[in-house]
Amino acid sequence: MTDMLTALQAALGLQKTAIPFTAEGALPSAFAVTDLASASIAVAGQALSELLLQQTGRLPALEVDRRLASFWFATSLRPLGWKVPPLWDPLAGDYATSDGWIRLHTNAAHHRRAAEHVLGACPDRNAMAAKVASWAKDDLEQAVVDAGGCAAVMRSWQQWQVHPQGMAVNAEPLVHFVPREDERRHGGWGSVARPLTGLKVLDLTRVLAGPAASRFLAGLGADVLRIDPPHWHEPGVVAEMTLGKRCAHLDLHQRQDRQVFEALLKDADILLHGYRADALEALGYGARERQALAPGLIDVSLNAYGWSGPWQNRRGFDSLVQMSSGIAEAGMAWQHSDQPTPLPVQALDHATGYLMAASCLKLLTTRLASGCGGSARLSLARTAKLLLEHPATPQPALRAEAASDQGLVLEQTTWGPAHRLRVPLKINGTPLQWALPAGELGAHRAQW
Repeated sequence: MTDMLTALQAALGLQKTAIPFTAEGALPSAFAVTDLASASIAVAGQALSELLLQQTGRLPALEVDRRLASFWFATSLRPLGWKVPPLWDPLAGDYATSDGWIRLHTNAAHHRRAAEHVLGACPDRNAMAAKVASWAKDDLEQAVVDAGGCAAVMRSWQQWQVHPQGMAVNAEPLVHFVPREDERRHGGWGSVARPLTGLKVLDLTRVLAGPAASRFLAGLGADVLRIDPPHWHEPGVVAEMTLGKRCAHLDLHQRQDRQVFEALLKDADILLHGYRADALEALGYGARERQALAPGLIDVSLNAYGWSGPWQNRRGFDSLVQMSSGIAEAGMAWQHSDQPTPLPVQALDHATGYLMAASCLKLLTTRLASGCGGSARLSLARTAKLLLEHPATPQPALRAEAASDQGLVLEQTTWGPAHRLRVPLKINGTPLQWALPAGELGAHRAQW
């Protein structure tokens, strides 16, 4: 636990200090997943505490519940009288090829179409499995990627370490900070109880990592506006990840919507984006353009496979990075299984999300002192390296969830009432609390 926390503190430029962790046990895994969950939430809290120290002269005490942190890395939502839609498309999953294993990610409709463009129409998993079985894994991975889809061959950690992309991303820092000496932006902060009140966060992220970051910032009082393209859906995670946010639709290929977006960006304090490395550039909103539109902007981004190397612009998700980097292969050996074995939760997503939130707070602390913005870049693959370097140590199983783990507030979501689990992070004087319940994508107007 100490090694993981120290590594994250160093990556974020935080003070090397002990943080109390409570609760026994760990999630079952070949890797220290509960340590990663606890430490990543802890450094997000520590980044906030250092901001509060700068503003008030007092350093608030922190505490993290390891058990609740582990649960939040799965899901925090407990619906009452309704169900969250399935997380996975029926065809998504791992398939045996003629020479190994491949994972196909088909949750988005266009990604499923890409896979079926290569393999042919597949009414069910059995049909897809029969088609995949005749392919060599590397050939199928490349064909699906070339078609605009998402796929990942199962590789070992040893293979990933000598793969051109593995070598590139493993040489990157866990968090790459880029300071800027641009036009100064003046602005205050809220209060000890709601430190990010008045802060505008423009959220261009989807699925899990980026939305976890903006959810954390919303819990501290930030005004989070999430922007999605029209017709984008992710029903399995929307109720989990839209807590505290307003959500709107914009089509950045349309001139009128681009004008709205640029007006939003000019007034934003923080921009979170999780597009492929070249996607915003292709839309005309590269780093230089963003800085020109919003001097003093805090610009924090992530992608799947890192910011250098041949795959830097490749589409990817947590489950795919687990396959590429050796996590699923190591899990298979640990479990004595005959098929890929992923982590018990999508820990790369969640951990990277909390590191993004910590990066935002670190950059905000700098901006409150100097007036200058800055940027930070992270990736799921680089977080994977951190976890791969921390194998699990024997620990008992976590105590099962109980009704007492749920918060007292009844959240009136768009789909029905629900409870949230109690927050794993305690910050003395600064409770994490959300003003808005979870709601549907596109439910609000694109305005501050």
